[in-house]
Amino acid sequence: MRRSVFNEDHEAFRQTLRTFIEAEVVPYYDEWFVAGEVPRELYKKLAELGLFGIEVPEEYGGAGIGSFKFAAIQTEETTRAGVSFGASGAHVALCLPYLLDLGTEEQKRRWLPDFVSGDAMYAIAMTEPGTGSDLAGMSTTARLSDDGTHYVLNGAKTFITGGVNADKVIVCARTSPAKPDDRRFGISLLVVDTKAPGYSVGRKLDKLGLRTSDTAELAFVDVKVPVEDLLGEENKGFSYLGKNLPKERLSIAYGAYAQAAAAVRFAKQYVQERKVFGQPVATFQNTKFELAACQAEVDAAQAVADRALEALDAGELTAAEAASAKLFCTEVAHRVIDRCLQLHGGYGFINEYPIARLYADNRVNRIYGGTSEVMKMIIAKDMGL
Repeated sequence: MRRSVFNEDHEAFRQTLRTFIEAEVVPYYDEWFVAGEVPRELYKKLAELGLFGIEVPEEYGGAGIGSFKFAAIQTEETTRAGVSFGASGAHVALCLPYLLDLGTEEQKRRWLPDFVSGDAMYAIAMTEPGTGSDLAGMSTTARLSDDGTHYVLNGAKTFITGGVNADKVIVCARTSPAKPDDRRFGISLLVVDTKAPGYSVGRKLDKLGLRTSDTAELAFVDVKVPVEDLLGEENKGFSYLGKNLPKERLSIAYGAYAQAAAAVRFAKQYVQERKVFGQPVATFQNTKFELAACQAEVDAAQAVADRALEALDAGELTAAEAASAKLFCTEVAHRVIDRCLQLHGGYGFINEYPIARLYADNRVNRIYGGTSEVMKMIIAKDMGL
């Protein structure tokens, strides 16, 4: 399908990235899949390639390119190869916007150089065991010390992507009680050093998919966080979280579209090689019809994802548009990947084949970043319903 979203610079970046993936990731990916995480050395290599600093201003060590299109290409290329860069996506797509938008000049100079170099990997901790999508109901607290020099952090978080190996974690915590008429008031963002006394990593969660992206439970027992590490203004954290959700949801939508496109690619290659009843599976009319229908859905998802990507770069992506893109692309990916797995027959159920891993990885798309049901609520509200 013809596209206008990427230019020559983007395509040159794509080729560089594809070469890197083929040489530095594909040969070792099966080992990482079994281990349940990528090695720390990969993050350093990604940093050397410049992936962590594309959107970071030059004065802090980055390239200063204010565009999400390079991240979108990264998503397309890793998915095309059936691999993942582990939790690096959370490091850049989820954490960087908060540092850039909310960090003071002093904080940026202190944090961003190590962010860009991969010497400090970041994660963000929002979800708690008992709250799920209800972030306003979080119970983790950060009490200001009597002398006003630090916060005392107590509580627990779960489903934290990159939580096992993170060096810094942006923790959402209550610094004040909620107001009777505003449950969202009182939440603040703190950048917590994972080496601080009282900070601990619990279980590395055993997930259905995204096996190479470490996901953890975190606990805080009287962790002292300097007041200088408060990100943004106290008690306004919920509004900050809401502001960055459209970009997060666009990244999920783009990932889902890319997964659907990869599924068609994997299935097409498989049915051309696999023979049944003495002829390639690709020669059967049902196979042709199934893949043609899947390709049509991928084309539609690509158009939706590209439109949202352009809107994001233009600073015009609304919450409802992001929700619509996420809902549509994740539902398309669910249908397409399932049909492409079916064309693999029994081999589609074996993790040796990329389609099996893709099937498992895809399922969370309709849950994290806001469930499909939440997306429908946002869209309906925007419709005036």
